[in-house]
Amino acid sequence: MVITTKSAEATVELGKKIGAFLVANDVVCLTGRLGAGKTTLIQGIAEGSGVKDYVTSPTFIIINEYQGKLPFFHVDLYRLENVDEIEDLGIEEYFNRGGVCVIEWAEKLEELEPKYCHEIKIKVISETERGICVSSALAARLKS
Repeated sequence: MVITTKSAEATVELGKKIGAFLVANDVVCLTGRLGAGKTTLIQGIAEGSGVKDYVTSPTFIIINEYQGKLPFFHVDLYRLENVDEIEDLGIEEYFNRGGVCVIEWAEKLEELEPKYCHEIKIKVISETERGICVSSALAARLKS
C-alpha cells in the first residue's frame, strides 16, 4: 500500500494512525534517503503510541527510549558502518522488550532484521510530497 502525503504535517498525521495500531513487540523498519522524512513519520508514530515527549533523531546516541502506552525505542543506524556494530548494540534485545521498536536506516540491519517486522519505505516525490509504502500487515491494520 502506498500513501502519498503532501506536507510534513500530513506525514506526522499518517504516523499517528500507524502508532495507534502498534502493539507490544512490534518492530517498524524504515528506509528512505537522507531527508526523506523518516524522523517526521516517527514523530507521528510516537505520538500515536502515546509518547508525550518531543521525539528527535537519535543519530549520535543511536537509541532513544521514551514512555508511551508501551515503551518506545527509536533507533537510528545512520552512523553505523556495518552489521557487526549494530549487533554489538544488542539491538535484538529491543525487539522483545514489550515495547515498540522503530528503526531508521533499517536496510543496515541485513540478517539482523526480524523475520516479522513492519516495513515502511519513504520516497521523495517533490519538496513537500512523500510516497510512503507500508508493508501488507501494517496496511491491513490501517484499513481495519
